[in-house]
Amino acid sequence: MSIVTKTGDQGTTALMYNRRVPKNHPRVEAYGNVDELNASVGQARATARDEFVRGCLEAIQKDLITLMGELATAPEDVERYVKDGYSVVRPEMTEALEKAVKQIEAKSVKFTGWAVPGASLGSACLDVARTVCRRAERGICALQEKEQLQNPEIMIYLNRLSDLLWLLARAEEAPPQRG
Repeated sequence: MSIVTKTGDQGTTALMYNRRVPKNHPRVEAYGNVDELNASVGQARATARDEFVRGCLEAIQKDLITLMGELATAPEDVERYVKDGYSVVRPEMTEALEKAVKQIEAKSVKFTGWAVPGASLGSACLDVARTVCRRAERGICALQEKEQLQNPEIMIYLNRLSDLLWLLARAEEAPPQRG
């Protein structure tokens, strides 16, 4: 099958299970923002100097694929989505982010006041990913306000993720630890 399907030429796109919606539908906007977030996290992973940071970011990218799939599913199809074997965002995913935060904080990463992005390429990429994450949160909040967010763990996950991305950026700025 070709990538060129022409099915979106009239301004619609398909959710899971072939439900057609306008390309500017809040659900499409939400998973599109998460797709952009995933690309930003990938860029940050490619530029990160620290192995721990790269590992965290790769795990996050896998989580974001799960999150996008869930967002690309209309609420009335979520039961079928799960029954078909697809994963949804679970509290354990958020807990993994919190564990990473604790690991970084245990290394005594210091921060005071506002951060000025750009101390290094890696930290700048992480700060961009953080701001994209915050935009994704806002888009998903719009779904929540319309009672179209079937899983409240998605908001919690993204809120923790933006915190972690901020902290990872500060860790990337820190001088390498020896020994």
